[in-house]
Amino acid sequence: MSRSGYWDEELRARSQADRLRRAQALPPRADGRTWVDFSSNDYLGLSRHPEVVGAARQALEAFGAGSGASRLVTGTLPIHTAFEREFAAWAGREAALLFATGYQLNLSVMEALADRNSTVYMDRLNHHSLYAGVVASRARMVRYHHADAADLRRRLEADRNRPGRKLLVTESVFSMDGDRAPLAELTALANEFDLLFVVDEAHAVGLMGRGGRGLAADNPRVDAWIATFGKAFGGAGGAVAGSHRLIDYLQNTAGGFIYTTAPPPAQVGALAGALALIPGLDAQRAELAARADRLRAAVRGAGFDTRGSASPIVPAVTGSDASALALARRLADAGVWAQPIRPPTVEPGTARLRLTATVRHTDADLALLEAALRA
Repeated sequence: MSRSGYWDEELRARSQADRLRRAQALPPRADGRTWVDFSSNDYLGLSRHPEVVGAARQALEAFGAGSGASRLVTGTLPIHTAFEREFAAWAGREAALLFATGYQLNLSVMEALADRNSTVYMDRLNHHSLYAGVVASRARMVRYHHADAADLRRRLEADRNRPGRKLLVTESVFSMDGDRAPLAELTALANEFDLLFVVDEAHAVGLMGRGGRGLAADNPRVDAWIATFGKAFGGAGGAVAGSHRLIDYLQNTAGGFIYTTAPPPAQVGALAGALALIPGLDAQRAELAARADRLRAAVRGAGFDTRGSASPIVPAVTGSDASALALARRLADAGVWAQPIRPPTVEPGTARLRLTATVRHTDADLALLEAALRA
């Protein structure tokens, strides 16, 4: 076999199974019109908000294009520490730590909080980045049935006398099904079994809870409260918030923080601009919730399973990989851009279009999608 033979075989197999993926920019439409994007996570449209763009521009001019070093060398700039203080205060926590990407954040936090003597209880549908961090930590992993507190209890009971640190990790809103974790029941179990409790609010922060603070920010039992900024914040990166001791610990143990260049100033400026706006966007959040309800009704009315969606994420489950690709092509013919999601991102037999509602969608956009789904 040639040096590239093993990946040639893998690519061939994925192509034959309708699972080959490629990153691409939106192609130009033949009729010269623009696509209606129903795959974006820019739920509140903040990526193009003039105040967010202006804050990024000001940070770029004040601090330059890059940070120049890792945070523990000379890469920590006043804009980094100011954002961390403001974000922690908004989240109702003692301190926060900023990371350049959400994936890096989750992987680093999990690798730092667990070790080979730990047991980590993971919802089966947690994000890949959380799983990667647990694998990197070499901890024992226990996967409980999705959003099933009763199954988690059974597994905790079986391990009651098992030594070592124990962690419970969940998303609050799940990225592919759009449903919510049973946080009240999970909190009770974290108390009963003395678990370190980690909640990833990637798809809830900015959108849900008091002032857009997510579903778990007001829960003092959550030890590590995680928010990523590539969704409702309209930017990139993420932060973990918690006690001063937690943040000090992570600064000394999280490799993704210690060994990488600090986030560029313009990125942090944009996040600060978004954070200044988000508490005052209750009207936009209400409008988005109404659009998500309409989107769910349209998808269900066209005969697709929406998997318990209770957020702007609305899956249209088709089943087979080929059927998801076919539905994406049908919507593209109508001018709707919606990317198919296939295994291994989702479980076999649950391929889908992952549709998302945003405040930028108009009634005409939703009507176009409704008609395309029924065609």
